[in-house]
Amino acid sequence: LIWRAGLVLPFVIYHCSVDDEVFLIVCSSGQMTDLLYTEKDLVTSLKDYIKAEENKLERVKQWADKLDLLSATAIQDPEGYLGHPVNAFKLMKRLNTEWGDLESLVLSDTTDGFISNLTIQRQHFPTDEDQTGAAKALLRLQDTYKLDANTISTGDLPGVKYKSLMTVEDCYELGKIAYSDVDYYHTELWMAQALKQLEQGEESTLDKVTVLDYLSYSIYQQGEIHRALEYTKKLLELDPEHQRAKGNLKYFEFQLEKQKKDAEDGAQKEKEQGKDTTEKKEKPKKKVPNHLIPERTKYEMLCRGEGIRMTPRRQSRLFCRYYDNNHNPMYVLAPVKQQDEWDRPYIVRYLDIISDKEMDKVKQLAKPRLRRATVHDPLTGKLTTAQYRVSKSAWLTGYEDPMIDKINQRIEDLTGLEMDTAEELQVANYGVGGQYEPHFDFGRKDEPDAFKELGTGNRIATWLFYMSDVAAGGATVFPDVGAAVWPQKGTAVFWYNLFPSGEGDYSTRHAACPVLVGNKWVSNKWIHERGQEWRRPCSLNETE
Repeated sequence: LIWRAGLVLPFVIYHCSVDDEVFLIVCSSGQMTDLLYTEKDLVTSLKDYIKAEENKLERVKQWADKLDLLSATAIQDPEGYLGHPVNAFKLMKRLNTEWGDLESLVLSDTTDGFISNLTIQRQHFPTDEDQTGAAKALLRLQDTYKLDANTISTGDLPGVKYKSLMTVEDCYELGKIAYSDVDYYHTELWMAQALKQLEQGEESTLDKVTVLDYLSYSIYQQGEIHRALEYTKKLLELDPEHQRAKGNLKYFEFQLEKQKKDAEDGAQKEKEQGKDTTEKKEKPKKKVPNHLIPERTKYEMLCRGEGIRMTPRRQSRLFCRYYDNNHNPMYVLAPVKQQDEWDRPYIVRYLDIISDKEMDKVKQLAKPRLRRATVHDPLTGKLTTAQYRVSKSAWLTGYEDPMIDKINQRIEDLTGLEMDTAEELQVANYGVGGQYEPHFDFGRKDEPDAFKELGTGNRIATWLFYMSDVAAGGATVFPDVGAAVWPQKGTAVFWYNLFPSGEGDYSTRHAACPVLVGNKWVSNKWIHERGQEWRRPCSLNETE
């Protein structure tokens, strides 16, 4: 039996679960900014309350000092003092009236303003789900960018302007959230960090015993009984009467002895069968071909700037140019700057393609409408939220502001594709940890109804504006081919999702990497098949 948190656990381990990530607040840096102003308002209100309390105490102190001086004089000669009729009158007045006024002053409530403001602002406070979401965002960043707990705890992240340290309590809270999610790997990392900071002398209301309890149990759950035993012994050195630890100590020792006996029995059996029991040298690991690397691994490698590199020969075929899309009248005299980002699939970037004024306007229009971003459900064909897309988005139409119409026209002029059948301009805001895991923009053959309600066919192409620079993280990556496109404010990237034949280009599977530091604003236009019949004629070859 294993003991944990007051329960006697048999071999099946019970735990408290946390709901799926909702990220109602943390996935949007815009709403996080609003929370900062909310907290600033509360601090101002709190200071007003402190000032009111200090004023009240000052009045009480002045009253006490005056009476102290008066009493000291009167007590020296009580009869002589009261022999003066004014003194007698004032004594009656003080006891009958003034002490009552003092009582009212002491009992007066100066908290009304602060409590009222706190109650009003509380409706905008993050929920438990938001706090859990923020914690999971940190854990996701830790995994994706291979950050150790100490790096995060000390705030030594790339591109950081405002360094922030984590306390023992912060580390412990992260470990507890991981534990509640049955994530013993991260539980160990953060409980070990909390223990490290305690051992370095950081003051905390937490004690080592509590941290060691979680630490030893999470290590045991990962199958490392010997290490779990060592931490349990450390716990018992601090608290010899700790009941769970005493029970676990016996259990761990029993299991280790059993493992040792089983190993000896196995070795003896092999010896009797004439098998070679000497340790064999491990063969050097061969490099795993790219197509055999799991997609998640490739995705995270690309997010870190690692992984596949284009050959010099292919690299030499990428160019930059001034582009007017076959002498489009809008760009003959002022062509735009275009550069190749990747060859297969062909991805191009347009530089200085949207102005600061336009980006500010788009953000201004989008902010009040930001909602949890949705994806198309392949089964129902309807929009729904998904755990693999963590951001907030809003849709803007050309009717709402002439500037949106102007941006849509610019996309049409440069791509040569019809915008009347395209989806509205989608604006997305990714806060810290915000991401969109590998996905296709187009509907596959097994999703025939993916865009049925739109009646405009499949998504033929994607246009993506970058409306902010990102201090660290936030790249758009294509795991199947090894492409990584990094955010650059004022630029846009474009690629076709379908071949001219109408078949899907599966190499366009892409993802938005988690934002490590900063925030990411993008806006995209999903362009559909209908209306492109004469602008991008069909091909009889599936892959042309």
